[in-house]
Amino acid sequence: MPYQTISQLPDAVRDHLPKHAQEIYKEAFNHAWDEYADVDKRRGDESREETARKVAWSAVKQGYAKGEDERWHPK
Repeated sequence: MPYQTISQLPDAVRDHLPKHAQEIYKEAFNHAWDEYADVDKRRGDESREETARKVAWSAVKQGYAKGEDERWHPK
């Protein structure tokens, strides 16, 4: 299920990531949702949603890192 706004993101994303990182997550998730609609493009038995979540978190981690204070900060 693609997200129209960041307010629709899961609590784990909204409650822990800065706004810009949430926007990155949303865009990456939506792109991956479309890209991996075909089961043959996914690894193993992963669902479409699981694959999109992994892609989205990977995109966030390219620009943000979790600090010692347990908060996400730009790299």
